[in-house]
Amino acid sequence: MRAPRDQHFLVDQSAIDRIAGFVPVTGRRVLEIGPGQGVLTRALLDQGATVIAVEIDSQLVAALQTLFSREIEDGRLILIHDDAVRCSLPEFDIVVANLPYSASSPITFRLLEIGFEVAVLMYQWEFARKMMTPAGTPDTSRLSVMVQTYAKVKPLLELPPDAFSPPPEVWSMVVKITPTNPPIPILDQKVYADLVRSLFSYRRKTVRNCLKGAKGIFGGEKIDQLISSLDEETLSVRPENLPLLRFAELANRLAGEQTD
Repeated sequence: MRAPRDQHFLVDQSAIDRIAGFVPVTGRRVLEIGPGQGVLTRALLDQGATVIAVEIDSQLVAALQTLFSREIEDGRLILIHDDAVRCSLPEFDIVVANLPYSASSPITFRLLEIGFEVAVLMYQWEFARKMMTPAGTPDTSRLSVMVQTYAKVKPLLELPPDAFSPPPEVWSMVVKITPTNPPIPILDQKVYADLVRSLFSYRRKTVRNCLKGAKGIFGGEKIDQLISSLDEETLSVRPENLPLLRFAELANRLAGEQTD
């Protein structure tokens, strides 16, 4: 079967079994995004999970319907033909998936917004590394700040290109994502997300200039008030130099409450 879009099918059976077994799934509702040829789907079903599989490719959906006709009939597999970035999702407990690399970021942000108990997800190696980069270091990004605000990320498994067919040009990494509370309560999650996005849209500029560039989002008066309330040390650094806690404090000030 051809590989649709950017999908590379995992064919290493040992890796498949390990991914399906990293967290207990027996009796749980497991969301799988991008089931492809269904090898991980099969492993999860064999572990006793009820699987909600979301696949965007119509040819793969047709093959999966044939392959898992019995499991679909008895309700152990719910197969959804749609885009996981946008579609409505049934309730689920856990996420286990080999994510399509091109949609890794929007899917990750959406999962964090929806909420889950734990996720075992495969990413491109470099993407996973960025997720785990600590705030306050040169390689900090919007991705690492947003993920680490709401979750802890633990590396589980690295896979070479020959674990897939066709082989990608990059290594892959499987990580465990466990939701946690933010460093301090965030008053408005949308304000927080918009602020982090704005700061990293101008990452080579100082915090002061990044905030000035966000006036179109938050309004000039609010931004001017925020800038006037901050010390020069905070205003003169670049966003990647801010500790994780500081992003939450800035967002809370924009949301209308001082956190100092």
